[in-house]
Amino acid sequence: MSGNDIIVSLDIGTSKVRAIIGEVTGGSINIVGVGSADSEGIRKGAIVDIDQTVQSIKSAVDHSERMVGVTISEVFVGIAGNHIQLQSSHGVVAVSNEDREIGGEDIERVLQAAKVIALPPEREIIGIVPKQYIVDGLEGIHDPRGMIGVRLEVEAIVITGAKTAIHNLIRCVEKAELKVAGLILMPLAAGHLALSKDEKNLGTVLVDIGAGATTISIFENGTITATATLPIGGEYVSNDITIGLRTQLEIAEKIKLKYGCASIQDADPSTTFKVTRIGSNVEKEFSQADLASIVEPRMQEIFELIKAEVKRMKPGGELAGGYVLTGGAVSMPAVLSVAQSVLETSVRIASPDFIGVREPAYASGVGVIAYVAKFLRTRSTVSVKTSTGRKAAAANKPSLIERIKNLFSEFI
Repeated sequence: MSGNDIIVSLDIGTSKVRAIIGEVTGGSINIVGVGSADSEGIRKGAIVDIDQTVQSIKSAVDHSERMVGVTISEVFVGIAGNHIQLQSSHGVVAVSNEDREIGGEDIERVLQAAKVIALPPEREIIGIVPKQYIVDGLEGIHDPRGMIGVRLEVEAIVITGAKTAIHNLIRCVEKAELKVAGLILMPLAAGHLALSKDEKNLGTVLVDIGAGATTISIFENGTITATATLPIGGEYVSNDITIGLRTQLEIAEKIKLKYGCASIQDADPSTTFKVTRIGSNVEKEFSQADLASIVEPRMQEIFELIKAEVKRMKPGGELAGGYVLTGGAVSMPAVLSVAQSVLETSVRIASPDFIGVREPAYASGVGVIAYVAKFLRTRSTVSVKTSTGRKAAAANKPSLIERIKNLFSEFI
């Protein structure tokens, strides 16, 4: 692997922390290692205990390292949450070259100009996503490199977040003895992987339903235009099962994963299982249909809340691309049929098409790797163990701090 680029993504979720190692060879990506650990210290997508979160990160990274036989030194960290905000901005610069040919330096300068916005002291810029470039009044340009012009403008979306949430996230990763190669907005990365070019242009809602939080993102005209996070997810279903079957949460989670079905109509009454109830040593038998009668109302409620939030984000506007679902909670059988009946439009479930990660839960983590591979000029982010057991030096990473500061500058 020493001759290829290695990209490591870290997805810190409410139920799982996932470290995914991707190898980029000639433009194509191979997922070579996946590490997963139960997430401790995270509630509803937010860090509530630094030490527990650090231990979860270490466990996930250690798991992925053992799979591949490498030592990870740097990771690209996915970030999401209700503190994320998107803000439209505009930047203008004069083309600096004498021959008036627009180069990478001009694009960098115009993006920096677009970042000059008024921000409250508690907020910080995470990145910037260009919507279009304008050269001497000509609009609709996606890559102005090599064009001749005097005046270069950009219409962009500036991604901002709460300083507290950003710094706590970086602190957890650094305490786990890892360097943060960059923060990547999760919905942006997942959208790059899960949505087609037409879906992003027509207008599509990307919904990531995790354990403790649901992230809703709207893509239009080729880029992300709005994002919101609801504090609901799969753990609400587990809590309902705990109450309905009167059992422990840990047992309820296992039952949900093994026998869960989101629709009573699709559940099998002949599939049965036994549950040890709280306050008793006696096991009681339930059917999959009994379980579905608990799960279905909660899943319907989750999709009703998603529908209401999309109406708030996009008042009066119907999106032609419909809904695309990702996240661990959508893996349950019959979720798609419940979503279609509630949302009343086209709905599909998106999963990464790589061996070992063909599940909706991996869409964000693998999306970060795909996003970095395409839009950021990558370099090796691991040091590979040699045959003698000593670590070989990682590839040179010039001006890393500058690259982190301008993470989204190479979007085009």
